[in-house]
Amino acid sequence: MNASRNTASKDFVLGLGATGLSIARYLRRNDMDAMFFDTREEPPGVDELDELWPDAELLSGGATMPKQIARIIASPGIPDSHPLLKSARKKKVEVVSDIEIFAREAKQPFIAVTGSNGKSTVTTLLFHMCRAAGLDVYAGGNLGEPALDLLDKEQPDIYVLELSSFQLQRTDKLPAEVAILLNISPDHLDWHADEDEYRAAKYRVYREAKSAVINRDDDSTASYVKKIKKVISFGLDEPEDGHYGVRKADGEVYLARGETLLLSTRDLALFGSHNQANALAALAAGELAGIDMPDMLQVLVEFPGLPHRMQFVSRIGAVDFVNDSKATNVAAAVASVNSVDSMLVLIAGGVGKGAEFGDLAAAVENKLRAAVLIGEDAGKISDALDTVMPVYFATDMEDAVQQAAAYAESDDTVLLAPACASLDQYENYAARGEEFAEAVGALRR
Repeated sequence: MNASRNTASKDFVLGLGATGLSIARYLRRNDMDAMFFDTREEPPGVDELDELWPDAELLSGGATMPKQIARIIASPGIPDSHPLLKSARKKKVEVVSDIEIFAREAKQPFIAVTGSNGKSTVTTLLFHMCRAAGLDVYAGGNLGEPALDLLDKEQPDIYVLELSSFQLQRTDKLPAEVAILLNISPDHLDWHADEDEYRAAKYRVYREAKSAVINRDDDSTASYVKKIKKVISFGLDEPEDGHYGVRKADGEVYLARGETLLLSTRDLALFGSHNQANALAALAAGELAGIDMPDMLQVLVEFPGLPHRMQFVSRIGAVDFVNDSKATNVAAAVASVNSVDSMLVLIAGGVGKGAEFGDLAAAVENKLRAAVLIGEDAGKISDALDTVMPVYFATDMEDAVQQAAAYAESDDTVLLAPACASLDQYENYAARGEEFAEAVGALRR
């Protein structure tokens, strides 16, 4: 890498992960000049950057703010508390996200999906609903392909973007065709200054939106959408006319629009009540995007869900094993627990990101057979569960699964719902989930 170039009027790209490399590709396509930074001395994307941009300047570690930088494009992994971003704010240098650039450049409408939990499922449902309706559609952002890479493809009819609080906090204008906020619960408090900042970032999705989907359980949402003309709500209660919810009829529970019964929850391919809410949110957003109901319902009948999200793994000795490794925060784990009707043996633990685990303890009360804990914050979870049921500690996932299988009784569910991030022991939540599935498979051998 060349370390001697003039930095006048350059972009400064912070973070060399998947998003940072997508920013580099975008800048290169548009003949813009840039320099790069990563907190790691040997970031994993350096070889790809060198091939894409052989003379690019890459700073690392404790670098200081370069002079004459036009703007900073920050990847989600770089928190606002980083010294380079603090320095940028003092010098009044513009700081943007890749999503801000996408919103400025995209010529076709986009749906913006955010929430503490469920956003990947809803994004994927909407992608398949658009395809079922015959639309050319790309999905990406925080899920799958980075947003700026989507601009290098042939123009679609519509985009569907999953957006994190990190991306939203650094996005100034976001004129989404449809904006969806599924839910908010404390998360990423190791990145955000406090819970208020996290919540503000999430609500920001509505500010320039043309239409909105809101969760009826969130009383705060109304003040953020009062200037939006088209607003549809969803919830797991009976809906008013034009809104989405659930209704009971003849002993069955149905997804409903107003008084119209749409689909029995028994015919929904997704598992769990929280996925009923996700399906309702997707229906509301699909309606605002102009998708016909039959196309949307067909997707709900066929789509089984994403890997590592309440994924049924196996039934061994009358015990079900379910992988929800994507439950990386307390609220997601609570939703997992609430969606299981049987008694549980819970496998949890990892990096708690500053969370408290009292809500998890409340959720498992009266349905927990035992808990098997792993990872960095196993002790904190144990303290929260202290008065609920027996707690055991495991050295790794194989040990955890073996212990859980021993404690489970007939018709119980062994549920991996960590309530924590995975990075203390695994590359990501997917690797954690795969190891769980492998350990369950080993029980048969």
